[in-house]
Amino acid sequence: MTVMENVWRKLLPQVKAPPEWGVEPVEKTHRILNFLDYLVLWGDLGVGLLVLLTGSFLVPGLGVGQALLAIVLGTTIGTALLALTGRVGSDMAVPTMVLLRPVLGIRGSYVPSVFNVIQLIGWTIFEIVIMGYAANAISNALFGFSSYPLWVGVFAVIIILMGVGGPVGVVRQWLKKFAIWIVLVTTAWLSYHLLTSVDLAQVWSRPGDGSLPFWVGVDLVIAMPVSWLPLVADYSRFARKSSHAFWGTFIGFWITNVWFYTLGMLVLVAAGISQEPKGFVTALAITAGWLALLILLVDETDNAWADLYSAAISIQNIFPKVGQRGLIIALGLLSFVIALALDFTQYESFLFLMGSFFVPLFGILAADYFVLRRRHYDSAELYRPGGAYWYSNGYNLLGILAWISGIVVYHITNPATLGTFLPTWPALIRPEWTVWGGSIPSFVVAFILYAAIGSLTQVARLPRSNG
Repeated sequence: MTVMENVWRKLLPQVKAPPEWGVEPVEKTHRILNFLDYLVLWGDLGVGLLVLLTGSFLVPGLGVGQALLAIVLGTTIGTALLALTGRVGSDMAVPTMVLLRPVLGIRGSYVPSVFNVIQLIGWTIFEIVIMGYAANAISNALFGFSSYPLWVGVFAVIIILMGVGGPVGVVRQWLKKFAIWIVLVTTAWLSYHLLTSVDLAQVWSRPGDGSLPFWVGVDLVIAMPVSWLPLVADYSRFARKSSHAFWGTFIGFWITNVWFYTLGMLVLVAAGISQEPKGFVTALAITAGWLALLILLVDETDNAWADLYSAAISIQNIFPKVGQRGLIIALGLLSFVIALALDFTQYESFLFLMGSFFVPLFGILAADYFVLRRRHYDSAELYRPGGAYWYSNGYNLLGILAWISGIVVYHITNPATLGTFLPTWPALIRPEWTVWGGSIPSFVVAFILYAAIGSLTQVARLPRSNG
């Protein structure tokens, strides 16, 4: 092998198919990711065109000052939940959906698995759609070539290949060597360009129109890290130490989520655009330049990869014998077809809907793992029908009751979600009930309800075993 070949071998990503762990605990010899790996992974996943787009939703209703406060507060709350859930996953070395077996029962965990697959395929489609719009806009502007279906197909192939490559390979061979530097350079340039393009004093004094209550705005920010909650342990299970996963996740995601929500807010102010993907992509290109958009587009594939990979893991929680690589390919092709067939132009209500399911669910997990069980799950029992986590025919009724209660609280304290699908719902809710938004009340109610009843009945601490 020549010197030049050695150089290229070190520089280029060496992606190969890893062992198919599925939903089994990761062996200790393969738990090799460290603090820097998780800082890079979650710092990168906190970046994206969709994060920019979501940041633009805050400005009209809140104004810039309140929007910035909502961004910092919502990111801190949501990222803390994300990192704590990742901590549980790294302690147990299992995927997120498996972690829900002690609180919902082995069969009960299938319900959030289905919700998660729907969410993650939805996110994958959104990512492919917005990448297709962006790439098509670039090729049309620079070369006069336009083919949205072609670009959608290109990105579908890329994320499928990354999904087959697996987390360790993608993090170490792609994100650490290339993607993080793309993120830093692009974000620095985009920040400089936007900050020098707007009158900051005038922007800061710009009032909101009151159409978005402050805590609903916080909910919208929380929705972004919460959307990653159901898959964080799919990656933290490869951690060398649980503390590495926790702090790498928290710091990495907090920095980039705040940064990109703020940039999205500034893009809207600077360009005065409509809040839909086509218009936003065009405005971003005009504001920051085609090169910045192109580099962001390259980074966007990482988000779609994580969604696709974890969708396959969630299906394996229900059907563990189905091959992981086959699932990734099939789900990737499905996302490609739907991205071509449907035009996703709004997704704010989708974010709220997913948050209403998963925020209280992870309140229950926190109560069970950190309070009732004092950070101890029996790994073997996680997979044994009729065992410690089988409860009543595979379902923990206490957990399901607490989860449903949390969801109900979310929709009472933040009626906007159901209002999208049921216009009469907000009129039934008293305004004073909505002061704190949906995320905080639903998490607290689910946490306290499960911890209190579980402590009194010992159902959570001493599950029945038929073995």
